Amino acid sequence: MNAPLLELHSVYQAFPKPDGEDLLVLDDINLSLADRQIVGLLGRSGSGKSTLLRLIAGLARPRSGTIDYLGKPVTGPAPGIAMVFQTFALFPWLTVLENVQLGLEALGLPEAEIRQRALAGIDLIGLDGYESAYPRELSGGMRQRVGFARALVVHPNILLMDEPFSALDVLTAETLRTDFLELWNDGRLPIKGVILVTHNIEEAVLMCDRILVFSRNPGHVVEDIKVDLRHPRSRLDPPFRDMVERIYVTMTARPSATPSRLQPERVQGSIDIVIPRVSANTLSGLIEAVAGAPYNGKADLPVIASSLQMEVDDLFPVAEALQLLRFVDIEGGDIRLTDAGKQFAEAGVDDRKKLFQRQLMANVPLAAHIRRVLQERANHVAPKSRFLDELEDHMTTETAEQTLRAVVAWARFGEAFAYDDRSEAFSLENPT
Repeated sequence: MNAPLLELHSVYQAFPKPDGEDLLVLDDINLSLADRQIVGLLGRSGSGKSTLLRLIAGLARPRSGTIDYLGKPVTGPAPGIAMVFQTFALFPWLTVLENVQLGLEALGLPEAEIRQRALAGIDLIGLDGYESAYPRELSGGMRQRVGFARALVVHPNILLMDEPFSALDVLTAETLRTDFLELWNDGRLPIKGVILVTHNIEEAVLMCDRILVFSRNPGHVVEDIKVDLRHPRSRLDPPFRDMVERIYVTMTARPSATPSRLQPERVQGSIDIVIPRVSANTLSGLIEAVAGAPYNGKADLPVIASSLQMEVDDLFPVAEALQLLRFVDIEGGDIRLTDAGKQFAEAGVDDRKKLFQRQLMANVPLAAHIRRVLQERANHVAPKSRFLDELEDHMTTETAEQTLRAVVAWARFGEAFAYDDRSEAFSLENPT
């Protein structure tokens, strides 16, 4: 067998927190990429996929572990590894041809070869005739084609793709995805292997030979799935749907309680649980959707995601928030209303608020902690900084802000406590 194009062994990555300790982002990542293989890194936003791509590209160094490209360690930007970004990253003052030529100019190639390869790349990716156009004159899909052409003309061994279709509308993304796969399967692309970062389950199954499913906080691989489906693949084929279902099951499984060697074990009931920014109205909407026909209290996640036109990054935060509040159970790729969830679906506005407050206080330690502090203070008031400082001992400032704002929104809906954004202070109107 040929040696892998790329190998990662026990890669860890961490970033410093304000308190001087480390925030673990990637935990014990092992990965290999073989010749003529597309490997997908699938997971929700915040699972470290893009960070891992930067490490592979040599744009950053891991805290520990090794990354080998063609048998040699990656210590900086590696010749032969190119990247396509989510946001096009084109220079607006340059034409299509000039944008595509940039990478070739950096290689110091002769001017005639630069032009010939750039024109060939533009033609290959379907933009022949647009050489003199500026990015502002192109649609989003055409701009992304320019990004592909710019990466391909340097004839890389490995192409890294960081959610390259997520900024496009559904139909444009489907067209570009199909065109790329056709070129790849016909052997017309000058690359040997691809690593695709995505949060779209169907996209991963449609394109990849292997899928590494990532969990979050910290990001680590929970399953390495081989996709044995022939191309071209159809979303309607039962084996395709079975693979999608399997991945939903994996991504919704409860995480292992085993702590990383670089991260201490979380104490049960601690306040350092990252809470997604999901409105109470959105939570109510999903409860009502699951409670109604045809689901009647239990739904298959891929099915309800499709019916509600929600992708993983839309559906999972809502489902996880409901699970945290014990309004639903998620198991085996299914979402099922608990007794509290059924009561909520059937209740009126006032009873919903009371039930929400009860579930919030019982199941979200940060909310219970804030209310307890407010009850213990004589004036029943506490500054935001009091709780933000505590959260920043366990998470980044941005994540701490997000978590605190999520709890504020839920507390307002459940009338558990109040928050004044001008004074940045929490208060308790009814301290009993």
